[in-house]
Amino acid sequence: MSRTLYGTVIVTYRCNARCNMCDCFKDPSKPSEEIQLDTIRKLPEMAFTNITGGEPFVRMDIPEIVEELYKKTNRIVISTNGFFTDRIISLCKQFPQVGIRISIEGLQQNNDAIRGIPDGFNRGYNTLKTLVEMGHPDVGFGMTVQDMNCHDLVPLYELSNELHMEFATATLHNSFYFRKTDNKIDDKAEVSRQFEKLINILLKDKSPKKWFRAYFNYGLINYLYGKPRLLPCEMGKDAFFIDPFCDVLPCNGLEKKLSMGNLKDMDWEELWHSPQAEAVRAQVKNCPRNCWMIGSASPAMHKRIWVPGSWILRHKLTGYHFNEADFTAREESHESTAHQ
Repeated sequence: MSRTLYGTVIVTYRCNARCNMCDCFKDPSKPSEEIQLDTIRKLPEMAFTNITGGEPFVRMDIPEIVEELYKKTNRIVISTNGFFTDRIISLCKQFPQVGIRISIEGLQQNNDAIRGIPDGFNRGYNTLKTLVEMGHPDVGFGMTVQDMNCHDLVPLYELSNELHMEFATATLHNSFYFRKTDNKIDDKAEVSRQFEKLINILLKDKSPKKWFRAYFNYGLINYLYGKPRLLPCEMGKDAFFIDPFCDVLPCNGLEKKLSMGNLKDMDWEELWHSPQAEAVRAQVKNCPRNCWMIGSASPAMHKRIWVPGSWILRHKLTGYHFNEADFTAREESHESTAHQ
């Protein structure tokens, strides 16, 4: 079977963080109702799998979950806040190829204020450093950019670059997944100017992978201003999420949870090709939210590589210059989707 799907497994809604942009911790799942190995085994062949939460490492059976997923996926990356250092290090020793992305929301003061974990920056950073010292090959930061941490964007990238780490970015979204409806950027222009700095650093790098990251960050500016997506969203077709309750979802960006079916109740092929799944895909096709998260943008960029490729060619030599007027035309008509 061809491995083309991108899958995200939300293993828990329990979390030890208290992030200002996510209220997931206020509505935790119960351990007894969270997805188990028998359902994990029903998942399809995948090109890439992200394990996320909540905080995945609150679950003590993450090694067993990873072991099962490696039977059906080419690559696994776990998103974590990095607090449970010993558990993370132990897992990486057992699975030397697993990717680890630790969410660090800026330098120490801003990170600890945003994430609500005492000494969270040092815990996360020390976990990252330990992994680098181990020679772990797939380690990185993940940062959700907002008003209060946007000036830490480039310094945090430079820190990751010094450690030869991956650096992933996101910005504020509202959805059922985050349990938030009031996330917003107040100074879009200033946040965008910080993205502009990062984009130009990435474009000047020798790594083609970073050039494509520059395009992704350009997409975040586009999203901040409520503009239509740069690439079509085909979530529920090219990619899926499965939540702790075993509901298969097209994505995590919708206002309300939209299930394609529950994997406990049927096998994958039956679920994926069901009338319910097709109805969900039809709703996704007409979705107005214009989300720009790596889970939906990455498969779209791979599928239509000539689109980011053309953008890169246009900006590689001249650089990218943010001009707010490029995004404010017709902004009023998109205002309702600007911060979704």
